Amino acid sequence: MLCECREEIDSTKVPPEVISTIEGVKWTIVISEPKTITDPFTEKLDKFLQDEGKTMDDIKRLYAPTTSWNSNPESIIRAVSDAFQPRPNESSSYRRLRIFSGIHPTPTGEENLDSWLEQAKFMVEEYECSDKEKRRRIIESLKGPALEIIQAVRTSNPMASHMDYIQVLENTFGTSESGEELYLTFRTMHQRQGECLSDFLLRLERMLNKVVQRGGLPVSEVSKTRLEQLIKGATESDLMLLQLNLRGKCGDPPAFLNLLKEIREEEEREAARHKLKKPAQRPYVRAVQVGSETDSKGSQQPDLQTEVQELKAKLKELNSLQS
Repeated sequence: MLCECREEIDSTKVPPEVISTIEGVKWTIVISEPKTITDPFTEKLDKFLQDEGKTMDDIKRLYAPTTSWNSNPESIIRAVSDAFQPRPNESSSYRRLRIFSGIHPTPTGEENLDSWLEQAKFMVEEYECSDKEKRRRIIESLKGPALEIIQAVRTSNPMASHMDYIQVLENTFGTSESGEELYLTFRTMHQRQGECLSDFLLRLERMLNKVVQRGGLPVSEVSKTRLEQLIKGATESDLMLLQLNLRGKCGDPPAFLNLLKEIREEEEREAARHKLKKPAQRPYVRAVQVGSETDSKGSQQPDLQTEVQELKAKLKELNSLQS
C-alpha cells in the first residue's frame, strides 16, 4: 500500500511496522528519503573556487587563528573577497609616470628628462613593489627614442633592473658635464627679471641636486652653498633679503623647506601690502573742445571782410578830399 502525506513526516516518530487487525499480519513501514535541496549559492561558490584553483581550506587560512570560522553566507562572501583581493604592494592604485620620449624640444604633454627622472626615482624609492612591477611602470611611460633605448637594453641584458633602465636613460639623454662643471654653472645662476625669489630658489635647488648627484659638492655643504648663492644671485629681491635677514643666517643656514617657507610667507605678506595700498588719485582734467582749422578760418573771414570794407571807405574819403 502506498500512502502520501500532505505534511512533512518526522521519521523518528513513525513505528517500524504495524499489525493488520483483520489478518494479524505485520506490515513493515518504509519511509522514502526526503529530497535533498541544493543551495544555488553553494553550487556557484564550489564552481567559482574550482575555476580559480582554490578550496575552502584556502579561504579558512585567511582568518586569524583566534577568529572562529562561520559557515554563514556573509562570512563566506567576506572570506572569498579577501582571498581574491589583489595584493596592495603589486596592483594598488598609483600615480602613473608622465610620458617621456627623449625628443628635444620637449613635445606638449610630455616631461623633460629632469622632471621625469625625479618622478621615476621617487617611484622606485617609495613604492613597495617588485622589480618587475617597477620595470613595467617605467616602460609604460616611455615612447619614441627613449623606448627604443630600453628595448635595446632588454635585448642585450634581459636581467637588467629598473635602476639600470633609469641610469641608461639618464646617461643617454642627460648632460655629460661633470660635477665640477655643474658646480661652476650653479655658482653663476642669477635671478631673472620678474622672477620671484621662491621660484629662483626652486631653480637653484634643481641644479644643486644635480651637482650633488655628480659628486661636485658634499652633502654637508649643501645648505650653506644654497644660501650663499641665493643671496648672491637675488638681484631682484634686495629688500626681501633684508626683511628676512638671510645674510645673518649664513653661520647657521636653514634647510631647504624651512627657507622656502620663510620666503613664500614674506612674498604673501608683500602681496597683501600691495593690495591694501590706495590707488593714486588721477588729476582732474577739464575737457576743452577745440574747433577744427576750417571752423577757425570760417569764423575769421567776416572780420577780414569788414576791415577791408572800412579801408575802402577811408580811401574813397581821401580821394574825394584830394579832388
